[in-house]
Amino acid sequence: MTTTLTSSSSLAGPLDGIRVIDLTAVVLGPMATQVLADLGADVIKVEPPAGDMMRANGAVNTPGMSSIFLALNRNKRSIRLDLKTPHDKQVLCRLIERADVLIHNMRVQAIEKLGFGYDEVAGMNPRIVYCAATGYGQDGPHRDRPAFDDTIQAACGLVGASSIGQQQPVYVPSLIADKTTGLALANAVMAALLYRERHGHGQYVEVPMLETMAAFVLTEHMGGMTFRGSDQPAGYARLLENGRQPVRTADGWISLLPYTDRHWQAFFHEVGRPDLAERYDISDRAKRNQHIKALYQHLRELAAGRTTAEWIELCDRLDIPATPIYRLDELPSHPHLAAVGLFQQTCHPVAGPLREIRPVARFSRTPTGIRRPAPSLGEHTEEILAALDITAEPNEPPA
Repeated sequence: MTTTLTSSSSLAGPLDGIRVIDLTAVVLGPMATQVLADLGADVIKVEPPAGDMMRANGAVNTPGMSSIFLALNRNKRSIRLDLKTPHDKQVLCRLIERADVLIHNMRVQAIEKLGFGYDEVAGMNPRIVYCAATGYGQDGPHRDRPAFDDTIQAACGLVGASSIGQQQPVYVPSLIADKTTGLALANAVMAALLYRERHGHGQYVEVPMLETMAAFVLTEHMGGMTFRGSDQPAGYARLLENGRQPVRTADGWISLLPYTDRHWQAFFHEVGRPDLAERYDISDRAKRNQHIKALYQHLRELAAGRTTAEWIELCDRLDIPATPIYRLDELPSHPHLAAVGLFQQTCHPVAGPLREIRPVARFSRTPTGIRRPAPSLGEHTEEILAALDITAEPNEPPA
């Protein structure tokens, strides 16, 4: 079934009534503001005359509506403003006066030069939650450096960890620094909104990419660095020493993960090798961890004797975590994802029929959903200006 999306949808999420001025572009900021939009906030995406550069990145069937832009900008309204002109600066000032949140991912010096640094914005609206998504924390020596997903992956230790055992350093094939920091940004905004609700004050919030990702990577990889004077190395050995890897079966590949002693006992009993459970004393977690590479080597050798379907049946029966390896283009047919309706067939007014991913969080009282399609550049300019009782400049009509 295909759903035609309109702005009159009755869905109202838990952030209904919150207005967000979105001065972000590319991936990190739009990820954060889409989370807020999915949760019901009125997100006004302020775009420069040329639009968000991500409108052209990814698969493109319709100019200005790339696959990545569509995936990051649903449930938002778009206004096109040239913040180098006095008229459009005044429009933004009027929006700020009525907003709850302002988010940007410009360099701090750049937005201050435009006249929309925190002090100026707080002067217009003291209750506003003002959030800056920066590459590096502004109290450090790298505060003015440009930052992109690749550079942050390299700087935060992620490339170093993922490249162990490789012939050369490799990036994670996902915009993981942008997206992870985007989620942290959305969390920070909601926390500041909760504080304002309880105490009545807006505030400045900074979410830097490098610090966010370093903390993210080191959660499991602090290792011996945790303890002063320790001679143990950094890193979580189980991940870095290639113990767990996808396993080849008789006809494909599988993720097969006996985890507890019960899992290992049941697995070795089922395949007729109870001697291995006894040899490695797998009932003792510490001893099992000491021999984890050997255990997984035995698992890989045994896996080749059965098909993927046979292993899935066995693991389901024994309650052992397992799944086939899915390609990206197989995910829409994943039996669980299909059953829960993660992928929805919609009809975009410009881009035409689409397959979109719905918001994943479920709320019993404040349902979320796709209320608005990703906007065309400046699609809501006239609507937003009318609500502010402002007319567009005659020589630059809204798109």
